Amino acid sequence: MQDAVFNELADLALKGSGQAIPKSKAYLIEARLAAIARREGFGSMDDLVHCLKSRANPVFAAEVAAALVSKDTSFFRERDTLKRIVEDVLPQRLKASNTGRLKIWFAGGSTGQEAYSLAIELEDELPAALRGAKIEVLSTDICKVSSERARIGCYGHYEVQKGLSIHRLTKHFTRLETGQWEVSEALKARVSFRQHNLLESAAGLGKFDVIVCRNVLSGMARPAKTRVIENLAAQLVPGGMILLGQGEGLIGLTDKLEPARDFRGAWVAAGTANAAASAA
Repeated sequence: MQDAVFNELADLALKGSGQAIPKSKAYLIEARLAAIARREGFGSMDDLVHCLKSRANPVFAAEVAAALVSKDTSFFRERDTLKRIVEDVLPQRLKASNTGRLKIWFAGGSTGQEAYSLAIELEDELPAALRGAKIEVLSTDICKVSSERARIGCYGHYEVQKGLSIHRLTKHFTRLETGQWEVSEALKARVSFRQHNLLESAAGLGKFDVIVCRNVLSGMARPAKTRVIENLAAQLVPGGMILLGQGEGLIGLTDKLEPARDFRGAWVAAGTANAAASAA
C-alpha cells in the first residue's frame, strides 16, 4: 500500500472513530476494507481512496471509518467480570434504585457476543436479589453491519466455540441448516442493539447503572479516548460504574472518574469511591 493511500485511510479512521492505526499495521486496513472493496468493485485500496476523494459522500466515508474499527470479541470474554456484574454490582444498584429498573450498556459491543453473554448469565444464574427487577441491556457499535448482525444473532461454528460451553450452546442456540447457530428468542428479548459512534454524545441513549466498554479505548488516539470516556461518564446514573478491559486505564485522561474500590477495572464518578466504601 502506497504511503499516500495509507495516510488517507488512517486519517479517515482517526477522524471518524478515533482509531490510531500505525503504519506497521497497514495490513489491517486492507483486511478490514476487503468486503467493502469487493462490494463496490474496487480493484485496490487506491481505487477506494480515489472514490472517497472524488465524490463527497459522508455516508460512505462513515461506513469506511466504521469498518476500520476492530471487531474482535467473543462470548464470555472476561467471564469473572460478567459474574460479578450479575452477582454483586446489579444487586447493589437495585438497592439504590427506587424504580426497580436497571440499565446496562455495552459501548462498542461489536457483533453482540458480550451482551448476549450477560443475557445468558441472567437467564442461568439470576440471583434472588434480582428477581422482579426490570433489567435492560443495550449494545451499541459504530458499525451498522455489526449492529445488524448482533440483532439477528446468528454466529458461525468458530464464533460459538470461543467461550461457550456445549451445555449453554445447546440450551440457548438453535443450529440452522446453514450450519450457523442462532440465539434463542428469549435472549434476543433481553438485549437491544443500536448503531452509535462513541465520539458523539450519547444523551439520546439515556442513563445507565453499568457501562461496559472493554477493549475499545486501547486502539484510540489519546484525545479520542478522553472524548469517549467523558461521553460515557455523562451517561452514568449517580453511583453508576464504568467497566474497562484488562490493562485499560484512565489515569491522566480525565478528572471525572476515579478507580472503584475493590473492583479492578471499574471506574466511578470522581470523589465517590471512598465515600461509597465508608458508607458500606
